[in-house]
Amino acid sequence: MRISSTYQWAGISPSHQEAYSKPLYRLQPQGGHTSEVREATTLLSVKRSPYQKSIKTKRQRTITQMREKGKNPEKQLSDEEILSMQEKDFRLLMLKMMQDIGNKLEAKMDNLQETLSKEIQDIKLKQEEIPNTLTEIKNSLEATNSRIQEVEEQISEVEDRLVEITEAKQKREKRLKTNEESLRELWDNVKRSNVHIIGVAEGEKREKKTEKIFQEIIAENFPHMGKEPLTQTQEAQRVPYKINPRRNTPRHILIKLTKIKDKEKILKAAREKKQVTYKGTPIRLSADFSAETLQATREWHDILKVMKGKNLQPRLLYPARLSFRFEGEIKTFTDKQKLREFSNTKPALQQILKELL
Repeated sequence: MRISSTYQWAGISPSHQEAYSKPLYRLQPQGGHTSEVREATTLLSVKRSPYQKSIKTKRQRTITQMREKGKNPEKQLSDEEILSMQEKDFRLLMLKMMQDIGNKLEAKMDNLQETLSKEIQDIKLKQEEIPNTLTEIKNSLEATNSRIQEVEEQISEVEDRLVEITEAKQKREKRLKTNEESLRELWDNVKRSNVHIIGVAEGEKREKKTEKIFQEIIAENFPHMGKEPLTQTQEAQRVPYKINPRRNTPRHILIKLTKIKDKEKILKAAREKKQVTYKGTPIRLSADFSAETLQATREWHDILKVMKGKNLQPRLLYPARLSFRFEGEIKTFTDKQKLREFSNTKPALQQILKELL
């Protein structure tokens, strides 16, 4: 677009050239002359003054300045210089200014068009990249979903494996517990006819045999049994075999009877007598059990002591069950947890056992 070309004389029609050649001060606006136009008309219609030569010199200087302004457009003419110009010079100035404005507009339009073209080109490039980006995102999402599915499958397999391991562990623990109970019962059966004598001094062994000591204990405490051929001893010895110098208490005497019935009669008689002695020294007779059974029975000792004080008639049943009378009924428990659950429903029993459970 070339705006400046439309204002050159070569492109203007004769009618327009005639209009441009008329003096500007003769143009009258609708509605009559304004005061400013009348004043300008009066001034321009006056005959040339004696100072015509000086005015002409001013005009020539103005034209020269205008030409310099064309070379240096940043300098502007003053209002007095513009008023002192002739019509032709003024029109030329206006055409020059309009041409400069057109050139500037054209340059700005060109710059704007170039900028818009670049932006449009960038937008087109970005639009072309969008499908590729969307495809990459889609592929990435598909790969992520695939990995998530693989991880979920692996987690599921691990969970299944953990369930299998847990079940196998529970079965193994159950089997181990069953084996331990079977071993304990077997060992208890082996020791079922044994009697432990606790509290006999070590010096007695040097003077008498262990079996002789047992016979004296029976004769001293249960004289009616000594006359009966019941208490036949199969084996008698101190346990352990070696003396521990760090142990202050005497070793136990282990008596193995031929009949289980004889052991039960002796222990029953000892419970009824409540105090068994050997040469006036208190001793204790007890059944012989495996270490596991003894440990299980020891856990009930404190509870047994408290219940005896409250006259609940507690007893220990084989292998390690607690039995006692409460509210006219006999209750039996295999472990403390079950006893605790039962005591929570019985405030009176809970008060008795509150420091033991």
